[in-house]
Amino acid sequence: MPYEIDKPDEQWRTELTPAEYRVLRQAGTEPAFVGEYTNTKTTGVYSCRACGAELFRSDTKFESHCGWPSFYDPKDSDAVELIEDRSHGMVRTEVRCARCGSHLGHVFEGEGYPTPTDQRYCINSISLRLTPNE
Repeated sequence: MPYEIDKPDEQWRTELTPAEYRVLRQAGTEPAFVGEYTNTKTTGVYSCRACGAELFRSDTKFESHCGWPSFYDPKDSDAVELIEDRSHGMVRTEVRCARCGSHLGHVFEGEGYPTPTDQRYCINSISLRLTPNE
């Protein structure tokens, strides 16, 4: 899929830290329970760390105890792209930023979470930047 933000790999490498690059551009995962936003209760908007696109609102964030920030819905339905992921011997749904194609995490459905959507967007903190409400 063509993305609004399309940069050569070399440019992404210079703009992102090695850890950010590994997750955002190589679909890596940060370790559980260490991310900057795993336990934050700050209200605001979570944006893509790579391109700044607004992705999630704090009012959809919930405590899932999975080790990564969890949201039950993106800010807008077209803010993220969902792609089947058959890596690591399992079938999951990868979540990418719809604006730049950066890897954010995965979404899981039907796990019994008490959310309006029955979905858990399990997102790497390192993929996000929080802009607190004023």
